[in-house]
Amino acid sequence: MSLDGMLTVEELAARHDADEIDTVVVGFTDHYGRLMGKRFDAGFFVETAADSGTHACDYLLTVDMEMEPVPGYTFANWELGYGDFHLVPDLATLRIASWLPRSALVLCDLESDSTHEPVSVAPRSILKRQAARAAALGFDAMAASELEFFLYADSYREVHEKGYVGLDPAGYYIEDYHLLQGARVDSYVGAARRHLRDSGVPVENSKGEFGRGQHELNVRYGDIVTMADRHVVLKQCLKETADAQGVSVTFMAKPHTAEAGSSCHVHFSLWREGENIFAGDNDMGGFSVSDEFRWFLGGWMRNVADLMVFYAPTTNSYKRYQDASWAPTRIAWARDNRTAGFRVVGNGPSLRIECRIPGADTNPYLAFAASLAAGLTGIEEQIEPPNMFVGDVYAATDLARVAFTLEEAVANLRSSDFARAALGDDVVDHYLRAAEVEIEAARTAVTDFERARYFERI
Repeated sequence: MSLDGMLTVEELAARHDADEIDTVVVGFTDHYGRLMGKRFDAGFFVETAADSGTHACDYLLTVDMEMEPVPGYTFANWELGYGDFHLVPDLATLRIASWLPRSALVLCDLESDSTHEPVSVAPRSILKRQAARAAALGFDAMAASELEFFLYADSYREVHEKGYVGLDPAGYYIEDYHLLQGARVDSYVGAARRHLRDSGVPVENSKGEFGRGQHELNVRYGDIVTMADRHVVLKQCLKETADAQGVSVTFMAKPHTAEAGSSCHVHFSLWREGENIFAGDNDMGGFSVSDEFRWFLGGWMRNVADLMVFYAPTTNSYKRYQDASWAPTRIAWARDNRTAGFRVVGNGPSLRIECRIPGADTNPYLAFAASLAAGLTGIEEQIEPPNMFVGDVYAATDLARVAFTLEEAVANLRSSDFARAALGDDVVDHYLRAAEVEIEAARTAVTDFERARYFERI
């Protein structure tokens, strides 16, 4: 086994022969970003599945959160019979799953079972197409995501039995950067850091956040597909480690009305031959940038409104966008200013653009793909960004705001010529349908808010 927790098939075989690994988790992400798949006997995986892969029902890219088949998708439906697609292990992602006993994990690409072409609406396929587009332009896209979550002393089963109310947060005051409170939960967060480190996900740090029981765990940046894979592994590790310890975490964007929301800040830079090409000789707000930096930022900002479905995929996502809440509410860029939706950070080789709009509930493959598509279009069309904003963006009511509802985001995506050209009609229509499913589920649900407000007094 290599030191960083990654495995070759030969190393996996040796670990199996030594009776150290007996299970390989074979997974892919669905349109929600959930990890789906199968558990293989490690010996059988080495002998067969590592080369031939496996199959799963194609309805998995069309079900709702409750795993119910949903009509209205062209990719898979009852009329087409819900056949199979092919799960093709990407052996570069084969790793120890340190948090699981005697287990390894590998992520898969999805291919048509008949043509063996990539499934165009699969999240990882969408991102790989944009990465290939960047490569064709001579760029290596590098990315990072900062994922926040809430931690509770209740187990997932206890949370369910409580009806998801009256939960016991793992903290009783706001703990942003607070080392004492961080120490109190390090039996969980520290275990997660170590499991990730031992599972091929290089960890940078963890810290308390602005909510009671809220934390952030950051891993090292990488090429855009590798980073999305790391994000998926991180999320699965955190959930399953919590489950094993009898606690729970949530990646909802806004789990509590009175608490801060959870974000997934996305960092981007473009590289060529090992050098960050965002750094350059053009003065822009007091720092030196390249033309590509300006145009990437310009394209990303111009098209962000059309892409909100990929950053904020549920009705809950939009409850995070509140003024003076640390979540962005208006479209502006600034130098190291946390009120702006786009924050420019770093210098020289570390220069990058941070987009603060995505929530913790985002699917990283989709958020990265949408961001890269917009930025590359900016370079191709040489789109200039607006002037740098100085001051409190929350107070700048003349600026365009982010969508405040999923319905608004759906309308923007539906009418977007840019999104259809950059991502494809099939992708846009598929994820419009996914958003419509969430809107309808929320529209017909009776909530705790309604009972508390109307039960006695209406």
